[in-house]
Amino acid sequence: MEFIYLGLVLFSFFVNSLLFIPFINLLYRWHFVRRRQITRDFQNKRAIIFDKLHAHKAGTPVGGGLLMLVTILSLQFVLLPVLKIYDRQNFYSAYRFIDEANIVFFTMISFGALGFYDDIMKFFGFEKSGFFGLRMRHKFILQWALAFIIAAMLYFNLGINFIYLPFYHVIHLGYGYILLAATLIVWLANAFNITDGLDGLSSGLLLIFLLTFWVISSQVFDTFLGVFIALWVGAVLAFLYFNIAPARLTLGDIGALAFGATIAVVGLLTGKILAVLIVGAIFNLEGLSSFLQIISKAWRHRKLFPAAPLHLWLQYRGWPETKIVMRTWVVGIVFAILGLWLSFL
Repeated sequence: MEFIYLGLVLFSFFVNSLLFIPFINLLYRWHFVRRRQITRDFQNKRAIIFDKLHAHKAGTPVGGGLLMLVTILSLQFVLLPVLKIYDRQNFYSAYRFIDEANIVFFTMISFGALGFYDDIMKFFGFEKSGFFGLRMRHKFILQWALAFIIAAMLYFNLGINFIYLPFYHVIHLGYGYILLAATLIVWLANAFNITDGLDGLSSGLLLIFLLTFWVISSQVFDTFLGVFIALWVGAVLAFLYFNIAPARLTLGDIGALAFGATIAVVGLLTGKILAVLIVGAIFNLEGLSSFLQIISKAWRHRKLFPAAPLHLWLQYRGWPETKIVMRTWVVGIVFAILGLWLSFL
């Protein structure tokens, strides 16, 4: 199957590479680009530091995640049944093919739709006009609702109620698994979205994460995940070519929310939740820094950090954007090796 996986990476890369250039032109034509605007935080106060450091990104097309969602899910839907017929004896899965596919597809599409709504509201100015606006807490409630549906599907449809921990091995959680799974999905969806602030940052870290869990999926003999990750890797490689500074295209919330939630589901399907947290350590640090900043503003009425999340604080201290991104990739690779090592224990 490894020969087939590598071919799928190249095929996905080729397909996405061909589509990205006309797609970028289409985004310009639709005026789906980042605008110069006054950014506000959860307390409706101006995010002056963010606007100052990111003003030069105005005019960059937004929505690369939309094309990747369409290509990844379409190729998975078309190619996986063909591969199952072609090489049935090497097609392994601990779960029913249809149930596993439904969960992964539902995760990407539902969180992608929520992110697409956010993108439309922000980049077409509907937030100012009050057109069908949802407040932050309403969108957060929707995220939890979707996450609980996905967690329930994992528990009831696939029978997953356990996690693997190094040295302790399998721990069964019963109904507590649903709460843990939903929490992980909501956390990573938002943590990934927060990380997606610099050119190449989140997409490079995503590539590292996917390559690591590609190896882990082969440990648990899940062919569905292997094929899915292979197609995803090819798409991210093509996107990263256009996303490296200075970016010609960014993910948008549609890609950030969908991909963050889906990497959580990938981890839950393998049972390697600790590996998810370690391999995705940069996502977690970015999310944690923003969370602590919000708590400090709400309870202490002052900032804990001069700027948050972590990458914005480094920019504020004078680090060039490319330096932050490249060094973060290096740290991400180290965490990936650590997470992979622990997954073998």
